[in-house]
Amino acid sequence: MADGGRVKHDSSSSSPGPRRIRTQQSPGSKARYLVNAPGHCFRRVTLTKPTFCHHCSDFIWGIVGFVCEVCNFMSHEKCLKHVRTVCSCMAATQVRVPVAHCFGPAGQKKRFCCVCRKHLEGSSALRCEVCELHVHSDCGPFSVSDCRVCHQDGGQDIDMYQHHWREGNMSSGARCEVCRRTCSSSDTLAGMRCEWCGVTAHASCYIIIPPECGMGRLRNMILHPSCVRICSRNFSKMHCYRISENSQHSEMDNLDGVDTQSPVTSKETQSTGSPETGKQTLKVFDGDDAAKRNQFRLVSIPRIIKNEEVVEASLRAFYIPDEPQDYELQSYSQQGLFTDDIINRNGTPDNKPIFKDTVSDSWLLRSKPREVEVVKIYLVQRQVLGGQEILLDKLQEIRKTSLRQMNQTRFYIEESRNRVAQVNLLLGGFPTQLDREEYTHLLSEHLAVKSHLVTITHVYSGQGAVVLQISCFSEAERIYMLAKDTSISGKQLYSLVIPEIMQSKLAKGSCPLLVFVNPKSGGLKGREILYSFRKLLNPHQVFELTSGGPLPGLHTFRDVPHFRILVCGGDGTVGWVLGVLESIRHKITCREPAISIIPMGTGNDLARVLRWGPGYSGEDPYNILLSVDEAEEVQMDRWTILLDAQEMTEDGEVNGFLEPPKIVHMNNYFGLGIDAELSLDFHHAREEDPDKFNSRFHNKGVYVKVGLQKLSHTRNLHKDISLQVDRQDLELPSIEGLIFLNIPSWGSGADLWGSDSDSRFERPRIDDGMLEVVGVTGVVHMVSSDVFFFVCMLRKSKTKQKKQSGSLKEGRSDSSAPSDGGQ
Repeated sequence: MADGGRVKHDSSSSSPGPRRIRTQQSPGSKARYLVNAPGHCFRRVTLTKPTFCHHCSDFIWGIVGFVCEVCNFMSHEKCLKHVRTVCSCMAATQVRVPVAHCFGPAGQKKRFCCVCRKHLEGSSALRCEVCELHVHSDCGPFSVSDCRVCHQDGGQDIDMYQHHWREGNMSSGARCEVCRRTCSSSDTLAGMRCEWCGVTAHASCYIIIPPECGMGRLRNMILHPSCVRICSRNFSKMHCYRISENSQHSEMDNLDGVDTQSPVTSKETQSTGSPETGKQTLKVFDGDDAAKRNQFRLVSIPRIIKNEEVVEASLRAFYIPDEPQDYELQSYSQQGLFTDDIINRNGTPDNKPIFKDTVSDSWLLRSKPREVEVVKIYLVQRQVLGGQEILLDKLQEIRKTSLRQMNQTRFYIEESRNRVAQVNLLLGGFPTQLDREEYTHLLSEHLAVKSHLVTITHVYSGQGAVVLQISCFSEAERIYMLAKDTSISGKQLYSLVIPEIMQSKLAKGSCPLLVFVNPKSGGLKGREILYSFRKLLNPHQVFELTSGGPLPGLHTFRDVPHFRILVCGGDGTVGWVLGVLESIRHKITCREPAISIIPMGTGNDLARVLRWGPGYSGEDPYNILLSVDEAEEVQMDRWTILLDAQEMTEDGEVNGFLEPPKIVHMNNYFGLGIDAELSLDFHHAREEDPDKFNSRFHNKGVYVKVGLQKLSHTRNLHKDISLQVDRQDLELPSIEGLIFLNIPSWGSGADLWGSDSDSRFERPRIDDGMLEVVGVTGVVHMVSSDVFFFVCMLRKSKTKQKKQSGSLKEGRSDSSAPSDGGQ
């Protein structure tokens, strides 16, 4: 493969001073200056608005600056000799093992495009869900596939990871690790940051930082990439990281691959598409595939220009760094541009032909036939060529399909060895409480699995899920896709690719963090915090609860001896995670992982008690992770409630049909009467229109609305129930509801028990093994600040449960059922 481009840079052989060469000009062209910068080609420009240098991020004083014709890199004249940032046209040549990005819609923060270096505006911006890459939608196909390597794929194992540098888009106030000066900028794309350890530095300073990455302050909670293995062949990065497809732009679905393109045109050339004096616009395709898909770039050129410069401008539009002498333009009708019957022969003084208006405005950029091919061979394997495939034939086929694809293609070689395919899939949505044989029958009936290739390794009957180990990539892909289109008993199945954590490679003393995020909590903040944690941690340790619930994450961490859990959601989400954890605790090594909370629900009473705050309000996710790492562990009770069977007839006659007993778990509180009725009405309202319940303020407004509707209702609950404490009956006053409290917070922070000044009772604690029982006389009584209470303390007969100050520890009850945290 040809190495280098129009401007070549070799730091080991270049002279210490800058070389400025004024290139030969053609009519209508501007002077260009070639310097010792990696791939850039600068030209002097006159500045008409405030501009900042992309190297030092300082303001460019005066009206003269230097801009790269390819990537729009702006620089002082004094900074030209110090530029180390690789041009966009050369960036692909610096990547030996391409790793695809996972593009999704960008957030609301100010960011700059990593391809054209311009500010991102509007809804067309994209970002990678795994790293800090931000691009325009039409720049996406030209971004470099240099995402983070987050796992081993069964090939050559890598134990030492180097810094993964990303330019610009850093937090304000970031300081250089070398010179300790500010290296971030809000005015331009400047500065470098490691996406694993978070080290920041200037573009001229980061090259002297030792290459090995220590993962930074979060190293004890990051799941190290060398410990994760997943056979990702036949599966995209979206599938491997369990990223929901509905959160992505439909127009960018194809960007998951390394060599994909989308129907885009350049922002700069779009502005010159209108007729101008002395200008013409060409549609240029980079290969047969782009022509079939009508994916072109607009190239604006003077009407009188050299042929070589037209080819050069076309290569620049596709960010291809090769020499223009190796390429040619052909009309869309396959006629050659450089043949004598098309070229206008009015030559320049050096007798070189001039490109003038032609009959066609659509052109194919082709590579000229070559007698000798230069191919770079690397010592890492990514994709195996068939035994009958000839290397040069494959090379020519890719070059004809797409020049951009050819520019990003790498050839590798390694020792041949037999490798056994092993793909782990978790399938859920089956009927619950079945045995292994029944699940095997369902798989054969609905998915037609091949028994000699598929093995059921784990059965989670309580959740209606099984884990399959598949020894064939094509069979794994077939089952994965077919399960998504299959329903059993009216319930849709789901399938997830599960990574394998190699516990033998975990560092001594490490305690990785398992993160669960409920994106429906907290409005749009749930989606943002999901993205932030994928970026700060290994995406294989961040799980979205809308994709299979907590089970996929707990199964992935089943063999990790010590880990912690972070739940991002409301009290109901915490109860959901605790319920699933308790039901499968006998199948995991760490049976009591500490649990922390990011409060994103409506009331967040549990988070208030554990000092995580009343609600998430946009705090820095990095600081939250530091708080989780430093949190103090405490104990907390968790209760199991048995709802005994009752006769179904109103007259009390036994008809042989009884309601089966029901077991629920309680973390916060449990209500009977008016409190339960309000909660049930709120639940029904949310079930009818869940899209409206996207903010804490709206949810509380619904509670107020349903409460006002109950003002005139009279229940006389004390006539219908009896309360027995320590085998003694208690006489109830005239009440409409009973609330059993496990924590001193109810209804978004209200203390129903009151102050601790009453000498008859001890101050309630979350680990005292007792429940506080409060009676309320109505809606007005519930919302008043002075709530009447009567003595009733239920003692817990089972072992206490450990929890943490901001961190919970799993309860010790043997029975399980999902809980909403206290209703």
